[in-house]
Amino acid sequence: MTIARILQAYVERQIAHVVPGFSDAISLPLAAVEEAVERIECNVRAQHGGERGFDPLISGQYATFLYYLAHVLRMDRERATHVFLLNKALNGIDLFYDVVMPDHFLIGHTVGMVFAKADYGDYCVFHQGCTVGRILADRPILGEGVVIYPGGAIIGRCRVGPNTVVSAGVQVINTDTPGNCIVFQGENGRPFFKPIRERFYARYYRA
Repeated sequence: MTIARILQAYVERQIAHVVPGFSDAISLPLAAVEEAVERIECNVRAQHGGERGFDPLISGQYATFLYYLAHVLRMDRERATHVFLLNKALNGIDLFYDVVMPDHFLIGHTVGMVFAKADYGDYCVFHQGCTVGRILADRPILGEGVVIYPGGAIIGRCRVGPNTVVSAGVQVINTDTPGNCIVFQGENGRPFFKPIRERFYARYYRA
């Protein structure tokens, strides 16, 4: 039996127990599961230590797989919503299926994450308790290789330059960053930027 068929049955059982339907049990198209598996395999194998591929028992990888599956199913709103709610219940992550995530993004620890419909660059890395949020119609634009540490937030009208690292607990609100920098919180509450020379996301990805 292929991994896709195993996951198809596995996710269907989880949905039945965690997010039961109002009528019939939710069934998942095998083709959608196969596409989600292909995407998560490509993502994981590009990461340091990911040579063995996708492991559903690693919660960050499984949360990413469930997002991919819900996104593949996005035109079938009932099925997509059930997969989204399963991910939210299991992992404490709010990543709606209409949000467009890149081919490569890493979820360090899932708990308490919120992702708005922003523009996400490739090779972004997110840790627990982080938020990417909008203010009315203003949404962030994240460049390639942005890393957000625990409790960090990027909210509103922000152009976050490539290779920006948001330190733990720092809030970037309606503020641009120059890229190639670490963002710290200043005494006046405004962020300030320390230049860096390394590609920081290369600590996570073999890119």
